[in-house]
Amino acid sequence: MSRRERTVLQALSGFVRTGATTDTSTDTLPVIDDRLAVSILDLAMRIGETMLVAGANASAVTTTIVRVAAAYGLDPVDVDVTYNSITAAHHRTGAASPVTLLRVVRGSAPDHLRLERLQALVAEIEQGRDLGDALSRCREIRRTPFRYRPAVVVLSQALLAVGVAIMFGGNGLVIALAFFAASVAALTQFALARARVPYFFSQIAGAFVLTMIAAATPLLRQTGWDAAAEVRPSVIVASGVVLMLAGLTVVGAAQDAIDGFALTAIGRILELTTNTLGVVLGILAGLETARTLGFAMSPPTEALPLGPVPLQFFGAALIAVSVAIFNGGGGRIIGVSAALSLVAWLGYLLATQLGFEVAAASGVGAFLGSVAGVMVAYRLHVPSVAITTAAILPLVPGAAVFRGLLGVVESGESAALLLTGFTTLAGAATIGISLAVGASLGIYLGQPVRASLRGIAGTRARLRR
Repeated sequence: MSRRERTVLQALSGFVRTGATTDTSTDTLPVIDDRLAVSILDLAMRIGETMLVAGANASAVTTTIVRVAAAYGLDPVDVDVTYNSITAAHHRTGAASPVTLLRVVRGSAPDHLRLERLQALVAEIEQGRDLGDALSRCREIRRTPFRYRPAVVVLSQALLAVGVAIMFGGNGLVIALAFFAASVAALTQFALARARVPYFFSQIAGAFVLTMIAAATPLLRQTGWDAAAEVRPSVIVASGVVLMLAGLTVVGAAQDAIDGFALTAIGRILELTTNTLGVVLGILAGLETARTLGFAMSPPTEALPLGPVPLQFFGAALIAVSVAIFNGGGGRIIGVSAALSLVAWLGYLLATQLGFEVAAASGVGAFLGSVAGVMVAYRLHVPSVAITTAAILPLVPGAAVFRGLLGVVESGESAALLLTGFTTLAGAATIGISLAVGASLGIYLGQPVRASLRGIAGTRARLRR
């Protein structure tokens, strides 16, 4: 074989894979024994479990567990996150069996300040914090009570209803009635929670109380007040519907489904559906009871009109602040949530002016709010899920849900009213899906930009050295 032929064959051999390799790779000697590996996995899983309970999505929990374990030299680590459990395993080369830990996740209680502190702890771990100190700090964060007392939480929930009433241009009496109805509903839910009643029945009770108070408000017109003549019960119930849906993980469920965490997504979607059904049943029970007592409300023929634009922005900011407070957010989260709610609502208004339908415009607003939220969350070191949730809540179609249910209940033998009611409910569901998709899309498109900013910041830090 000539030299030229050998050269051609060697060049062509690069396109073909062989079964064996000629690399003389060697395995690194294990420096982490099983006891240390268990300690590292335990810390990582405690942080991940607390994050999942506090409101983080499954992808963020998985990434955090892997990052913490890798920071202490434990790599690779396989993580499996489901709706109510987390499993992590590390199998060293040559070991007889892997080190595997399982933690059961019991319930969820959004606490965004705790989530912010956990993110700060993970950053300190990657910067070289000692394992023992990190474990002590993790225990301290887990044992820290909720930031706000129950009275503050109830007050913030009532202010959320006030924000909705302001967005719809309600007068002083409507705002006061919305505050009162939401306060009674929040106190009812708090008492049921103390009695360990399932949240599904708590949703029914809260929605029932709201609807009954709203149905009784037309009685105020008999007093002769000019303000009472302008009271719209639909606004009061709509504010309550937004309150009841404020704690639901719409964005988290959508993110888990897109990320491929099927079990977690199914669990969250089922929880979301069940709790929303509780609100629907509570409103239906309230409307039927009111009709029996002679307080029947006539179904509105068109969507509730919004108030002046400045009041819309003020109401949206008040809603975002209220959500941030009863989710346990700190000062930075509250301020950023208020600002991002203005961005999301501005996007919604601009989209409607351009001719978008309500569902599409809601998705645009959620998209802009989530993209801006990802950028701001990186700069201020706050959880993106915290500010994104608060920012898009003013877009929740509370009025449409109530209008559709009222049309179904009061339709009687009218097939047209019944069909209109179901059509309105389908439109509200479409808006909810649009919000989830828009927020999730904004988070995913914002993450590469955030990663680029992080890389630029790291390069600048190295250059300063």
